[in-house]
Amino acid sequence: MRSDFASADDLAETMNGIGRRARAAGRKLALASAETKDVALRAIAERLRADRVVILRENARDVAAAKAAGQSQALIDRLTLDAGRLAAIADAVEKIGALADPVGRQVAAFERPNGLLIERIAVPLGVVGVIFESRPNVTADAGALCLKAGNAAILRAGSDSHRSAMAIAESMRAGLEATGLPADAIQIVPTKDRAAVGAMLAGLDGCIDVIVPRGGRGLVERVHAEARVPVFAHLDGICHVYVAAAADLDMARTILLNSKMRRTGVCGATETLLVDRACAGTHLAPLVAALLEAGCAVRGDAAVQAVDGRVTAATEADWRTEYLDAIISVRVVDGLEAAIEHIETYGSHHTDAIVTEDGDEAVRFLAEVDSAIVVHNASTQFADGGEFGFGAEIGIATGRMHARGPVGVEQLTTFKYRVHGSGQTRP
Repeated sequence: MRSDFASADDLAETMNGIGRRARAAGRKLALASAETKDVALRAIAERLRADRVVILRENARDVAAAKAAGQSQALIDRLTLDAGRLAAIADAVEKIGALADPVGRQVAAFERPNGLLIERIAVPLGVVGVIFESRPNVTADAGALCLKAGNAAILRAGSDSHRSAMAIAESMRAGLEATGLPADAIQIVPTKDRAAVGAMLAGLDGCIDVIVPRGGRGLVERVHAEARVPVFAHLDGICHVYVAAAADLDMARTILLNSKMRRTGVCGATETLLVDRACAGTHLAPLVAALLEAGCAVRGDAAVQAVDGRVTAATEADWRTEYLDAIISVRVVDGLEAAIEHIETYGSHHTDAIVTEDGDEAVRFLAEVDSAIVVHNASTQFADGGEFGFGAEIGIATGRMHARGPVGVEQLTTFKYRVHGSGQTRP
């Protein structure tokens, strides 16, 4: 594929061609059997393993360029592949192939008084456009999930991960060709030109059915502002851990450290800790100390600053910040109502957790916190399609239409109605 264009007309022509090829490939893929798709996914996984030297070489070039450009350590971590991470990517593709086929399943069936039999049947969405930034694994996850659900995928990587994504996509296309499916079922936009994003958001002359953005606030805001096709998206991952009065301290400490520090650059990483004033005397200082000793900077309100001199003052902006780094904001709140109010005011409806041994309090939190994922006594970093048993995810959706939470293969289908009659006509 070409990566440079002489003019805007050349770019538009190329992008529309990608769209047309994706639409044609999607029609074929929608009719492919479950076995055919699964064989292709296994072939793709093997090809990713076989091409590891090329993929890691291209990724090393991306990482070197990001370091030279002074990118943050959090971004570099998201960008970096090694042998273990690449093996995990291939394993995830294989696991997607082992999932039940979401296409053709009967979602509902009922009979009308006139004898008509009506079925609601899952079908592919069609063509899915995925726009992402620094995570090269999104190339494989998105392409594989779309394939499993019978959709064609058009992938547009950010400039940071462009070389890595191109290499991964070429391996995936080779796997498709080897099993007789159209390589154009997975296409990657061959240019870093931001105008290509605009073309996708406009729908490529009707060829894209849904857009999925994976990236920072700037990208997602642009997608929401400009998209002329439906969007699966979240804007921020401002996730909370609320340590309630009845929390076990050891459990709270373990959950908090995992929620914040396991990987600070993922959207399910906790950005704010809320501690009930009723247990602050026993729980606050040890939790703050654990964070600081783990290398996490703590920004807190007056009560939090009072327990440890290393805590800096939190501003109003901190409660609304997705750090994606080893930084956390901490606040003491007056009970469950105040915790829920804080989450409603400052949260992003992504993932929020309560740590408590009080079952009634947990039930209220899970019912009243309006987030895509709510958690009791477990880490917020379980906000992941693989951890939900989906094999992988194309993203975490925090909107209210169609899909919410991890977007896996089932969420990448829609439905149609099949109506079976025996000669009925409408009076």
